[in-house]
Amino acid sequence: MEYKEILNFLAPCGLSCKKCFAYTEGKIKVHSKELQRLLGAFDVYAERFSKFLPVFKNYPNFKELLHYLTQGDCLGCRKGICKYPNCGVINCYKEKGVDFCFQCSEFPCENTNFDQHLKKRWLKMNTRMKEIGVEKYFEETKDLPRYG
Repeated sequence: MEYKEILNFLAPCGLSCKKCFAYTEGKIKVHSKELQRLLGAFDVYAERFSKFLPVFKNYPNFKELLHYLTQGDCLGCRKGICKYPNCGVINCYKEKGVDFCFQCSEFPCENTNFDQHLKKRWLKMNTRMKEIGVEKYFEETKDLPRYG
């Protein structure tokens, strides 16, 4: 895939927008809707099953989460509003005039506002893109889960 097309898939931080739970046309949304459709009116059955399979007592919470996952409305970080609270990358990459964080002369920096886990992933993703290039990085990661 060409660099310009990849910009539609990868956020400036390196995460795949199209694999995000909030992405409007993402597989998580599509599959959640299909699972919701397949389950139909499962509530009655979950109640019945919960008498001998305790895990089904959690069905109402699962159903609520599943409904949430069917509501993805994000167009992607480059086109929409970042869903990560107080994301420092979303404005910084525009100010710096780069497509990805690793392209900035100040990389790595403290401007992300990411928690420790996400910052570690951000550093790893951008370091890898810097090593092998955006196109090869995309090919290397395109079939991997986003939440790994």
